[in-house]
Amino acid sequence: MRVLIDADGCPVVDICIRLADKNGIECHIFCDTSHEFSSDTAIVHTVTKGADSADFELTNFAKKGDIVVTQDYGLASMALSRGAVVINQDGLEYTSYNIDGLLFARYTAKKIRSAGGRLRGAPKRVKSLDCDFEEKLSKIIFSKKC
Repeated sequence: MRVLIDADGCPVVDICIRLADKNGIECHIFCDTSHEFSSDTAIVHTVTKGADSADFELTNFAKKGDIVVTQDYGLASMALSRGAVVINQDGLEYTSYNIDGLLFARYTAKKIRSAGGRLRGAPKRVKSLDCDFEEKLSKIIFSKKC
């Protein structure tokens, strides 16, 4: 079991690293060259800038039993197919039961935007979301260690 983070735009990188360290789990950060990460304990994978380059690197690296943290539905779908447990930065676990609906909602939103429509953006991140995420990640780690 490893924690793999899609770190481009991820607000919970520090929480992931802290929980991985606390539980003796390897932690990997994936980003492209437009972002800089450094950590004394996590392994940073920096890939060349390009559409979804970090996502593909993470997907190819993932294996059954890993925990993937991402807000990208496409990456979540690919990681699920590799046997990983996948959660987003708010603590939502992606599963085979909800991923198709999420991908369809993303497709629908893209069609609305391309037709000139506007959609409401995400609300401002609040501290309780970090707490929800930390609680969910802790539960997943604990359940996989048993």
